[in-house]
Amino acid sequence: MLGSGLSSQVGASVAALAFPVLGPLGVVAVRQWVAAVVLVGFGRPRVRAFTAAQWRPVLALAVVFATMNLALYTAIDRIGLGLAVTLEFLGPLTVALAGSRRRTDLACAVVAAGAVLVLIRPRPSTDYPGIGLALLAAVCWGCYILLNRTVGQRLPGLEGSAAAAAVSGLLYLPVGAVVLWLHPPTAAALLCALAAGVLSSAVPFLADLLALRRVPAHFFGIFMSVNPVYAALVGLLVLGQRPDPASWLAIGVIVAANTVAAGTAAPLSAGRGRTP
Repeated sequence: MLGSGLSSQVGASVAALAFPVLGPLGVVAVRQWVAAVVLVGFGRPRVRAFTAAQWRPVLALAVVFATMNLALYTAIDRIGLGLAVTLEFLGPLTVALAGSRRRTDLACAVVAAGAVLVLIRPRPSTDYPGIGLALLAAVCWGCYILLNRTVGQRLPGLEGSAAAAAVSGLLYLPVGAVVLWLHPPTAAALLCALAAGVLSSAVPFLADLLALRRVPAHFFGIFMSVNPVYAALVGLLVLGQRPDPASWLAIGVIVAANTVAAGTAAPLSAGRGRTP
């Protein structure tokens, strides 16, 4: 589980290295293609047998895939890896807390909200569009968890997720082709984009499958809380992005709130929330 989270964040930092050449859109297109190949290879969806009731959540999930990763990568380009991933993590935290009336969950929500206010506090360098994109990614992540649950109920195995990844990859074909035509990739940039797809999609996907055979889903959800910390550390070491002390504290508070919420959540509210 720790290796999965580290691979995902290292992949995001490697993707950022390709932004000057390909831009976030070009990198996301390559990542979506890698994710589609990996998931279709493992899920083997029988799309011709899908009914309309099965296609509806699959298509919605595909749109969420496409929007979520583009919003996150553009946010990373604008506000840095640690802040973008921490704000995105509000998505699964909100899903974990939604509908709960327990005092512990209410306290987690209040504490997390205070930490977010610290992260987005006005400063001369504050990039509000970048913050907005990270919050859009958070909304998409929450929708991903709910839609993935619906898809899992209507389709067996990984067929639904694989079909959604394939549709998302197809959506990026014309856009990605134009971006690569207008901005011819260097060998290094293309390698970084492909590595991001492998590290942020293929490796976590396989690692998660192995982990979930050994640990309960809610315990897996608790370990997901390490991702914002990984993101801040990897952003510091790989990209030279340095959060100030208040931001480090806020990141720690959000991680703690998510850990408590996930650790005390009912089994039905636990969602994996892995972003392909």
